[in-house]
Amino acid sequence: MTPFGARLRALRAARGVTLKALAAELQVSAAYLSALEHGKRGAPSAGLVHQVNEFFGLIWDDAEDLSALARLSHPRVTVDTAGLTPEQTALANRLAQSIHRLRPDTVAALHGILDATTPPAGKPRLRRAAGKRQGDGR
Repeated sequence: MTPFGARLRALRAARGVTLKALAAELQVSAAYLSALEHGKRGAPSAGLVHQVNEFFGLIWDDAEDLSALARLSHPRVTVDTAGLTPEQTALANRLAQSIHRLRPDTVAALHGILDATTPPAGKPRLRRAAGKRQGDGR
């Protein structure tokens, strides 16, 4: 199951919406939604995520959270380690080989490490795109 699929299923359950009813409203097949929920299909399009947000009345942070989950919901991930260090390549390979055996607390700890050591993806890019360097106030 993907993060988006888990959230979609939770939204449906909390609001008492069947898969068939949601599929009809979004004009997609129930089989497609089921495949999304179970991680058998790739990440949903931005348009579908928008439709889901509208259907459930999600706005602001809740809508952005669902969009972020969709971006993290590729069930078949490819990691390009070309140009990275041998240690980074080894880590990517070890993770790919052992991720299915990691305990939930270990996964949470790894998320915590990445959250603490990785800058937010969108904000630095926006500053650079606007011709501003971080910290110089321009």
